[in-house]
Amino acid sequence: MLQINNIAVSYGGLTALTNVTMQINSGQFVAIVGPNGAGKSTLFKAISGTVPITQGQITFEGQDLSNVLAADRATLGIAHVPEGRQVFKNMSVLENLEMGAHTLAARRSWRKTLELIYGLFPQIVTKQKQLAGTLSGGEQQMVAIGRGIASLPRLLMLDEPSMGLSPAIADQIFDLIEQIHKEQGLTVLLVEQRVAEAFEACDYGYVLDSGRVTIQGDRTTLARDGKVKKAYLGM
Repeated sequence: MLQINNIAVSYGGLTALTNVTMQINSGQFVAIVGPNGAGKSTLFKAISGTVPITQGQITFEGQDLSNVLAADRATLGIAHVPEGRQVFKNMSVLENLEMGAHTLAARRSWRKTLELIYGLFPQIVTKQKQLAGTLSGGEQQMVAIGRGIASLPRLLMLDEPSMGLSPAIADQIFDLIEQIHKEQGLTVLLVEQRVAEAFEACDYGYVLDSGRVTIQGDRTTLARDGKVKKAYLGM
């Protein structure tokens, strides 16, 4: 589904990603982990088109994304739930969700999709008229994920969904992500600081360090890797 071939990204003379190659197959749950500043969020921005790549190629379902504007990538089926949730705080919960349904297909299926979102996140049903900025961090994350689902994506990219949440709420968000993946058949690409949980949920994973892929493999391979165990699993 998503093929990333030897890409590089630079900011003001500083290289954020170097020779990154990944393959995400349809229906997979892929986790990307690494230390702060490793380039994980930059990778997501390159895929969604908000930062340009300086070399290499990204293709989605066989289509080269180099000439596809960021706004048009959602139409192809790519949804990016950014780090820090970034809900529209002065808009209601329902208005935030509606912002995700901006493609023609999403608008046509809006009622059905809204029922799906509220079924996944019943906590926000009674708060649909409430300003998103007044919600708890966990509820805002649910709105952010729901907004991504509203676009009817085939690839759902989640950047640090547990950031700033209590362990109990983070566990709930993880369970919901796994439920979405299994029940909706969505391809999920996850950047996450909770490495053990990310590897437990994923089919395949990559470790990014200093802008490069340093380790990759299925979850069993990653869990057994000595460097991963020492650096990320506290073993």
